Amino acid sequence: MSRPVVTDTISNHIASISGKLALPDSEKLPRARALGSTAAINQDVSVDDVAVHGNWASSVLFDKFYHLHAATKTNFTSMHVPTYTETAEQSPTLTLLPLTLTPRSLNHITTGKVPSILSHNVFEVVRSLTVFRLTGASKDYIVIGSDSGRIVILEYNPTKNVFEKVHQETFGKSGCRRTDPKGRAVMIGSLEKQKLVYILNRDINHCTGVDVNPIFACLEVNYSEANQDPTGEAFKETEKMLTYYELDLGLNHVVRKWSEAVDRKSNMLIAVPGGTDGPSGVLVCSEDYVTYKHIGSATLAVPIPRRENPLEIKDRGVLIVSGVVHKMKNSFFLLLQSEEGDLHKVTIDYTGDTVNEIKIKYFGTVSVASSLCILKSGFLFVASEFGNHHFYQFEKLDDDDDTPEYSSKDFMMTDGGRLDTRVYFKPRPLENLLFLGRRTCQHGSINRCKGSQSYGRGYTSGLGIVRTWLQLYNEDIATWTGTVWTTRLTADDPYDQYIIVSFSNATLVLSIGEAVEQVTDTGFLATTPTIAVQQLGQDALLQIYPQGIRHIRANKQVTEWRAPGGRQIVRAATNRQQVVIALTGGELVYFEVDDSGNLSEFHVRREMSGNVTCPSIQPLPKGRRRVHFLAVGCDDNTVRILSLESSSCLEPLSMQALSGVPESLVMIDMPDQLSEGSLATLYLSIGLQNGVLLRTVLDQTSGQLSDTRTRFLGERGVKLFELNMAGNPAVLALSSRQWLSYQLQSRIHLNPLSYDALEYTASFISEQCLEGVVAIAGNELKIFTIGKFGQVFNETAVPLTYTPRRFVVNPVHKSIAIIETDHQTFSPSAKKKKLGKLGFKDEAEEDGLDPAVFGHTRSEPEKWASLVRILNPSTGETTFKLDLEHNEAAFSLAVLNFAVDAGELFLAVGTASDLTLAPKSLASGFIHNYKFVNDGLGPEFVHKTAVEDVPHALLHFQGRLLAGIGRILRIYDLGKRKLLRKCENRSIPTSIVTLHNQGGRIVVGDVQESVHYASYIASDNKIVVFADDKAPRWITCSAMIDYDTVAAGDKFGNFFVDRLPQKISQEIDEDEAGSKSVGKGYLHGAAHKVDLVAHYHVGDVLASLAKASFVAGGREMVLYTSFLGGVGIFIPFQTKEDIDFFQTLEMHMRNEMPPLAGRDHLSYRGYHVPVKGTVDGDICEQYNLLSGDKKRMIAEELDRTSAEIQKIEDMRICAI
Repeated sequence: MSRPVVTDTISNHIASISGKLALPDSEKLPRARALGSTAAINQDVSVDDVAVHGNWASSVLFDKFYHLHAATKTNFTSMHVPTYTETAEQSPTLTLLPLTLTPRSLNHITTGKVPSILSHNVFEVVRSLTVFRLTGASKDYIVIGSDSGRIVILEYNPTKNVFEKVHQETFGKSGCRRTDPKGRAVMIGSLEKQKLVYILNRDINHCTGVDVNPIFACLEVNYSEANQDPTGEAFKETEKMLTYYELDLGLNHVVRKWSEAVDRKSNMLIAVPGGTDGPSGVLVCSEDYVTYKHIGSATLAVPIPRRENPLEIKDRGVLIVSGVVHKMKNSFFLLLQSEEGDLHKVTIDYTGDTVNEIKIKYFGTVSVASSLCILKSGFLFVASEFGNHHFYQFEKLDDDDDTPEYSSKDFMMTDGGRLDTRVYFKPRPLENLLFLGRRTCQHGSINRCKGSQSYGRGYTSGLGIVRTWLQLYNEDIATWTGTVWTTRLTADDPYDQYIIVSFSNATLVLSIGEAVEQVTDTGFLATTPTIAVQQLGQDALLQIYPQGIRHIRANKQVTEWRAPGGRQIVRAATNRQQVVIALTGGELVYFEVDDSGNLSEFHVRREMSGNVTCPSIQPLPKGRRRVHFLAVGCDDNTVRILSLESSSCLEPLSMQALSGVPESLVMIDMPDQLSEGSLATLYLSIGLQNGVLLRTVLDQTSGQLSDTRTRFLGERGVKLFELNMAGNPAVLALSSRQWLSYQLQSRIHLNPLSYDALEYTASFISEQCLEGVVAIAGNELKIFTIGKFGQVFNETAVPLTYTPRRFVVNPVHKSIAIIETDHQTFSPSAKKKKLGKLGFKDEAEEDGLDPAVFGHTRSEPEKWASLVRILNPSTGETTFKLDLEHNEAAFSLAVLNFAVDAGELFLAVGTASDLTLAPKSLASGFIHNYKFVNDGLGPEFVHKTAVEDVPHALLHFQGRLLAGIGRILRIYDLGKRKLLRKCENRSIPTSIVTLHNQGGRIVVGDVQESVHYASYIASDNKIVVFADDKAPRWITCSAMIDYDTVAAGDKFGNFFVDRLPQKISQEIDEDEAGSKSVGKGYLHGAAHKVDLVAHYHVGDVLASLAKASFVAGGREMVLYTSFLGGVGIFIPFQTKEDIDFFQTLEMHMRNEMPPLAGRDHLSYRGYHVPVKGTVDGDICEQYNLLSGDKKRMIAEELDRTSAEIQKIEDMRICAI
């Protein structure tokens, strides 16, 4: 060209090319600049270069994150069972509350398992929860108290499977709640001085016609005199009072009815049933004893039994931490749990309203619970604040064994109102309870070795190998290879009766009963392979085979339809009333069941443009005789929708071109759980031979296809099978991996399965297995169930001895090194030594209790038990375990290789000896150095180096060891007898808790003063801190995102991202002498300050952060685990268009669906600092819970269709 190319020429050329893109009519043409920038970022081009060449205003446009919870919090602190009426035909339900967490969940108990049926994020700190029932009503309501300063009453709608807000009342912030058992009123008791009582009735105003006034009991302490006494004497004389408050419904007034002093160490009140159920009153749980108190009744006390243990600390009391009351037909009992996990059964002997005695007896030992729940069906749920939750069934009530029972008649209280007598029991394995299962918790630290995750506390802790798969439970039936179906005999049968297996030259029929066995008198043709099986009409069966169709009636009468001469049936699609077969050459033949039950061929046939590879017919809804659509896939890379209306039978309605040959098709109806009476959405799933799965929406009026979603599943062709899971239709996709697409809580999930490669599957429903799957895997016939719907992770747990503190992965041998440490616990050597002094020869002679069940023996303060463990993650086997002696506790570890011995791999462990937490003191800190031997299965001790403080952070750094020892940042090299100091920096303000590096740049996390950037100058052998944060933050974990960026979490539940300005970063790298790094500091810190890129309140203390990706080759994200069991991700946005879309959607969701418990969403996510650079994906995903009208309104505001807004699903799918 003779003329230069100008921008207009380039723009016109790009526009002409973009116009050739095959886009649906509803989608806008993307901007070329956005396409180019997206492609550049996908090719790992730096954001700054993209901003410059793409002429974006700033690279800050791309500093946005999308937050999602991958797994909800799993630790509960409040739990209640709704009290159903005797005639209500409902399964028991648990209402569970995670402590100070946003999700709420409802769990349904049917067969000894506790699956979650509803979880709703309320975006606030939920402090308490209880249930109540209005007088004369037959359903329960839920009362929630939170940091929103509001009390909210919720109703569970089982039809829509949602929580609906009934009433919301603003009162101010409060700490605890109590509700009257009969649902007349609820009291809100704050941690300060105020108490409020609300009267409850059907319109939440005032209630009349009640002749018994509600009474509330409280434990109170009056500090008014103590606050005015500087000497502290008044504080020592302050009494704790048990106070009764009574609500007079006639005067609408609350009066203080009765008050009595109790032990200052009283910590819990448990209401005793009253009225016709019991004598009323309360049990006051104090240190070492339990007291019964009530107005006008004598005070009775009984000691809490203690374990017989020669290592008992005599001056240490026993506290009750949880309790539950269970009413039976003519009696009741209480279960109280001590802080050691021991359950004690308490019974009350009474006559009328007079209590004669209270008795207490050891019942069993379970893990320490935050809440206990007893169901009328005989189950006990133990909700743990740390570790897994357990589920038990009552075997007996412990009325006939020889365990000692203690009565209040045998004990007298002292003049000071205390009971100083101690009684003992001998712990034993469970006899009264049968263990049924557990719900796995997921909190702790996480590592990228197959998603390894440590969790729990003390003897309940463990290491979980976490995978993003659904868990399966299977049973092998036989060894075969073929295709499989299941069928019922009649339309009214609740369970499947036959399993049909087709081989290359035969068909086998198996009867389902107490055992699965072969039958031959079924009417099925056994000498030919089978193409399809269907229960037809009311009581007939259908077998389709290559030469024809067999219609088998209930009286074994068989009617056959033969394929035309020279042609065979190659494919078939059926439902209970309609049958479509495809013959060789692409001809379709259609059949219907007439009124007399006969299968009649329709007069119209249709020749397709290519060979038919897969047909699928719409499922038949209840009450209908015919459906309207047939989908047909052909080898010309198309799928066509044909009509099945009698007036236009087999006429084409729409077509979709594909990128490959369709392998299989499945049409399923997904009901809208939130809209009563609305039509279900009809989805067509298409599996291609190239491993791609497509899901598209089929319009039930016009038959047009729209809103197509694509996902690559594997290298093999995708075979699709319809199942029934979690009460709704589901699609099982088989490729290189198995995937399940299902609907749960109005959202469609696509999760891989943790199972061997499957060839064919079919739904399996029996009396023992209500939602099972029968499948061919290799040459075996298997039956399995799929559990834990909605849970992203499947975990293989390895139990640990003590609380896991840190773990690292050996990068060469892939073994895992773990350090475990517990405070106030005897180490094995210390325990053996003390038992020897007491005259016991070994530990078995002392008690013989399994620590994994009964816990470790508690010791006096400032005593530690700690060990180092090497574990093979593939087998879960512990290959090495070393208990630390001399009261050492391990706090950090690192895998590294030293430059002076580059051929070996070492493990460094940081410990402290005789550590006292408050006030902090220690005898010495140490760094143990071990060498990996035996292919990484075990370490060999090298030497031990003493240091000045606790080494909380260790890191491999340029062939040396970088250690954070208190506030000292120090570099060590390998010596013959100990580690050798090379250089150090003492300018870190408080204590180093995290370390990261890239090259010579070091990012230091301080426990109180946020992150610091340092540089190692090799020429001068010195470490220089050149940048820090503007604001102090209490760091709990951190992860280095790139050379200039670090993400971290603090102890207040905040996630933030700091970035060093690029100009400063370049200057520091070019400054070899370090003069610019040491410049004049300001704000009492370093010479430079980092920029805050993103800030977001997660609502839970972050325990670990990692930069990772769930899918190989997938998008990288920031993965975190939290203190109370949550797992979440922060996904970086890649386009400005996505940022604008999700920010606008988030704004609309805040207005259209405010948090359920009354909190303002924006103020919650900006709890301490205004939210910045992060979009809350959790609230965006609640778009699915909106009504259709609100969905359309938001879509119009965004200038999009409702289907386009469903890209919020794509964000989760692309990440997980």
